[in-house]
Amino acid sequence: QVQLVESGGGLVQSGGSLRLSCAASGSIFSVNAMGWYRQAPGKQRELVATISSHGSTDYAGSVKGRFTISRDNGKNTVYLQMNSLKPEDTAVYYCNAYILSSYGGIRWSDYWGQGTQVAVSS
Repeated sequence: QVQLVESGGGLVQSGGSLRLSCAASGSIFSVNAMGWYRQAPGKQRELVATISSHGSTDYAGSVKGRFTISRDNGKNTVYLQMNSLKPEDTAVYYCNAYILSSYGGIRWSDYWGQGTQVAVSS
């Protein structure tokens, strides 16, 4: 089985910083794209940032210049450094990864973490 475990969420004041981490573990052969999504109360889940296995990145316009996504391929871990946080960044943040594993037969599948709460006070 494959698991994604997130950490690093919490409560921070506007203008502050947080760093989220997400580690993939289990019967993993390879990890392709990894990313972060978020869902605020009453809203749909939205893309925050993605990073390819080669390090190419993409960001939502609302976080560009403030958030930085990175990864450690040796640890199957993705990070999200969040600076200059705003109250509108308040949401549950979910890690996502496209993983080749032996779980249920050798195949590529999409996996999600359980989510970590980020709250930004004004």
